[in-house]
Amino acid sequence: MEFQFGTNWADFTRYAGGVIGQTLAMEGMFAFFLESAFVGALIWGEKRLGPRYHFLAAVGVALGSWLSGYFILVTNAFMQHPVGFQIEANGSLGIASLRTYLLNPWAWVQFLHNQMAALVTGSFVVTAVGAFYTLRRHHPIQARRYLRAGTLTALVASVLVAFPTGDQQAKMVGRHQPVTLAAMEGRFVGGPVAGVAVVGQPNIAARRLENSIEVPGALSFLAYGTFQSYVHGLEEYPEDAWPDNIELLYYSFHVMITLGTIFILLMAYAGFQNWRGQLESSTMLLWVLMLAFPFPYIANTLGWMTAELGRQPWLIYGLFHTRDGYSKVVSNGDTIFTLIGFAGLYFVLGLLFLFLVGREIAHGPDEEVVASRGEESLV
Repeated sequence: MEFQFGTNWADFTRYAGGVIGQTLAMEGMFAFFLESAFVGALIWGEKRLGPRYHFLAAVGVALGSWLSGYFILVTNAFMQHPVGFQIEANGSLGIASLRTYLLNPWAWVQFLHNQMAALVTGSFVVTAVGAFYTLRRHHPIQARRYLRAGTLTALVASVLVAFPTGDQQAKMVGRHQPVTLAAMEGRFVGGPVAGVAVVGQPNIAARRLENSIEVPGALSFLAYGTFQSYVHGLEEYPEDAWPDNIELLYYSFHVMITLGTIFILLMAYAGFQNWRGQLESSTMLLWVLMLAFPFPYIANTLGWMTAELGRQPWLIYGLFHTRDGYSKVVSNGDTIFTLIGFAGLYFVLGLLFLFLVGREIAHGPDEEVVASRGEESLV
C-alpha cells in the first residue's frame, strides 16, 4: 500500500505524507511485526508449544492484527474526518497534535464497527465448518463446539455491527458528511421526519428516488437522534460536491444493510434452535449456515465501497480533492496494467488459500487430541 502511494498517488503523498505516514509506519513497526512474530508459532508450533503456549501465540496474532487494523483505520479516518493537523509553510500537512490524530473520534467508531464486522465474518466461517461436519456426520465433538460458539459469536457481533457501532457511524456521517448521507439514501430534497428507503431506485437526471418504500422518520432518528430532525438533501449542495457515483453508493449501502439484517435474523433463529436442542438436527438450517459464509465477505466489501464512494470527490474530506492526488506521470495504461497484474496475483493466491483451507477442513481435527480432552469442556 505504501508503494502504491508513492507511485500512483505521488501528489497526495507529497501533500499528506507528513500525517498519514506516521500511522502507516506505526502499523509496520509495531503491529505487523507483532503479528508476524507469532503467526509462524500459531501455524506450525501446536505440538511443540503445547495447548497453553499455542493459545498465547493465537492471542499474539490477534492483538497484532487488531492493532494493525487500528493504525490503518486511523489513517482512513483522517481522510474521512481530518483532525490534529496543521498546514506547513510549503502547503503540505503536518502533525499538530499526535494525540488528537491518533484518538480521532471517527477512528474509534470506524474501528469498532470494522472489527465487529470482522468477527461476524470469522464466526460465519466457523459456523459453516461446524455445519459441514455435522451434515457429513464427521468429528461430532468439534462440530458441536463450532456450531455453538460460531452462532453465538455471530449473533452478538451482528447486533453490535448494527448498534451501537453502526448507529454511531451513521451519526458521524450525518454530522460531518451530510451530503454523503443524502447520497447514501438517494435523498435529493431535505426536510424533517426523513425516512429510510427500504426499496427505491435513485434517478439522478430527474433528481428523485423512484418507487420508494420508506420508514417515516427513521433517517432523522438514526442520523440525528430525533424523528423531527432535519436531514439535508443533495439539492442543497453544488453538484461538484456530490459523490461521483450516487447509484453505486446507494445500492452498496442498502445491500449491506439488508445483509446485516439477514445475519441477525439467521443467527437469532440458529440460537433459538440451539436453545431448543434442535440445531444439529435441523438439516435445512445447517445447509443455510454452511452456504452463508461468503455473504459477510460481500457485506464487508460493500461497507468499504460505501465509505470510499461516499467520501468522493475528496481524498481528504474538505481539504484535498481526488483529482489533485494522482501521479501525473503515471498513464492510464500503466495503472490498468499494474491493476490487472495485482488482480491476477491475488487471484492465484486466493485459489491457493482456498485449496489449503479446504484441505485442512477435509482433514479435520486430530481425533486423538479431541478424544483425550473429552466432551467435559462442552457446556
